[in-house]
Amino acid sequence: MLTDITANTFETGTDEIERFALEECIKRQRADHRVAVMVSPTSQCELAIKFAKLGATVTAVDRKSKFESIQNIVTASGLSAAISCAVLELPAIPDELPNEPFDIIFIRYGLGHLHYEEARQVVRQLMLKLRIGGKLYVSILGLKSELGDGYIDADKDVQERFCYLSPALVKKYGIKSKVCLYTERNLFLLLLESGASVLRTLTTTYGNVKAVAVRV
Repeated sequence: MLTDITANTFETGTDEIERFALEECIKRQRADHRVAVMVSPTSQCELAIKFAKLGATVTAVDRKSKFESIQNIVTASGLSAAISCAVLELPAIPDELPNEPFDIIFIRYGLGHLHYEEARQVVRQLMLKLRIGGKLYVSILGLKSELGDGYIDADKDVQERFCYLSPALVKKYGIKSKVCLYTERNLFLLLLESGASVLRTLTTTYGNVKAVAVRV
């Protein structure tokens, strides 16, 4: 069954960091037959559904305003037995989430909406929700991406970098809150200061920054 669905899992639109996480899920599933995954924010549940189709037990989390929507998507997918839904409003991390401790946590973009110190505390708490040897996959908005154009805090240290995007980019992307944009080195530092062991970092062709870290 796992072999039959693997090819469909890596469809067009799966980015590199998602591919790494899905491949890790496959390896763990073959070895342990039990993989717990958390995806935040879950958005339209595409990635959560991919993990569930690989046999993982998935916790899909998002803001309270999205909770009913993601529940409906999960129900329509026919994977309700494999996917639990929960509320997570960063920077607050619930004391307990369904299916923890996790083997894999995938978090995309949410950290960029926090001040650096808040993001560091969030990553530290997320690492504690991983099993020993569990992996954290992070995707974050990049300083060298288009979003960095006209970003007035660009020359500040990452610890002090937190401001609005330029008016043109706010209008284009609808990101109306302050953000902290990262370089690859900044993300490495964030993970290291949070107690994670960093396995790899990368910058996409669009300038966004991604990393894989492990709890040791």
